[in-house]
Amino acid sequence: MTFNATPHLERRRRLLASMQAAGGGVAIIGTAPEVMRNRDADYPYRHDSYFHYLSGFTEPEAVMVLVAGPETRSILFCRDKNLEREIWDGYRFGPQAAQLEFAFDAAHPIEELDKSMPALLADAPAIFYSLGQDRSRDARLQDWLQGVRGLARSGVAAPGRIVDVNVLLDDMRLHKDAVEIDTMKRAGVISAEAHCRAMRLSRPGLREYHLEAELLHEFRRNGSQFPAYGSIVATGANACVLHYRAGDAELKDGDLVLIDAGCELDSYAADITRTFPANGRFSGPQRELYEIVLAAHAAAVAETAPGKRFMDGHDAAVRILAQGMLDTGLLDGNKLGSRDDVIEQGAYRQFYMHRTGHWLGMDVHDVGDYRDPPAADGSKPWRTLQPGMVLTIEPGIYVRPAEGVPEQYWNIGIRIEDDAHVTPGGCELLTTGVPSTVADIEALMRQGS
Repeated sequence: MTFNATPHLERRRRLLASMQAAGGGVAIIGTAPEVMRNRDADYPYRHDSYFHYLSGFTEPEAVMVLVAGPETRSILFCRDKNLEREIWDGYRFGPQAAQLEFAFDAAHPIEELDKSMPALLADAPAIFYSLGQDRSRDARLQDWLQGVRGLARSGVAAPGRIVDVNVLLDDMRLHKDAVEIDTMKRAGVISAEAHCRAMRLSRPGLREYHLEAELLHEFRRNGSQFPAYGSIVATGANACVLHYRAGDAELKDGDLVLIDAGCELDSYAADITRTFPANGRFSGPQRELYEIVLAAHAAAVAETAPGKRFMDGHDAAVRILAQGMLDTGLLDGNKLGSRDDVIEQGAYRQFYMHRTGHWLGMDVHDVGDYRDPPAADGSKPWRTLQPGMVLTIEPGIYVRPAEGVPEQYWNIGIRIEDDAHVTPGGCELLTTGVPSTVADIEALMRQGS
């Protein structure tokens, strides 16, 4: 597939325009380091999301410098060509090819970064940089600034301000462009098919890691580079552990299986959760709670639209869940009162303790403020949804054994999660390729029996 540098070039231009509006300066954005797993073996390399968002460049040992002055410039520092290392580690672009492929104004070997930076920072009004993200680079920045200050007698001034560049980038990344949405749709399709595969092949006697293997197979078979996060495959009581990881527990007849998994495709994440019976048939109590969560999911989807607040979907889901908890006896209405009383007291949090969604994009918990800027009265209202934003919708119920909780619901954990793209007319679910209703789940599972 031919690389398209245009979206990345346009993002750099937008960032440079924001820097100019803030008085100009120099932005320094590096990629992630390689990390050793154990003796002579690295973890699989994954570039920094901010760096890739602006560059499209996936090699380690790279730094991007954007200059917003009388003229704007974008400069890449990357590994030089090294045919001997390429025998061991694979192809390197090198500066010359990287400049052309990724549409930079200039590119240089990474070894020249320390020598070049003082001149690039000289007389710059500000540095746009994220302090604290990379300690070694922070230390190098101090050295670069010392180099600029050493030129003071020549009439050169060091930057007087450091601006957090991620503040500018977070808002850009929160609003996805058409290329990003297309990639996330494809990631959703692959991830949905992986969930379908796991459902079809599920049966008592398998272990959680068997279903995890089926997910990974489908991700990779369809071109995904990585799982977007560690897959949660939880059977029985394990489904009540929110961040459980696929282990070796056996799927037992009568238990539910909760899978929270998504692939990463071309640096963008999908995030899907489905809950289904290991044997292909919901029991009565399982179905009762499942239908409550499904109704909460639908209520949250209906509140995901331009002009709505980020928390409107959560509030709608909580109203359904709280009433369901009262109706099933999970919560005692004689002691706690009405649904509104349950919500006001926070009593529902015994069985639903997380928020109904989060931003989604290059990171599974993606960047972006959840609140709008402070209002005139000092309040900080929840963020207003706008077209191009992508968020998850994931209500759930988790019932641990406890005094006063009906035993037929013990150890039932249910979550239903989809990825929602906010559109001008409402929202588009990107992950509907995997069934979510009781009837559709049972029908799909019969295909594998």
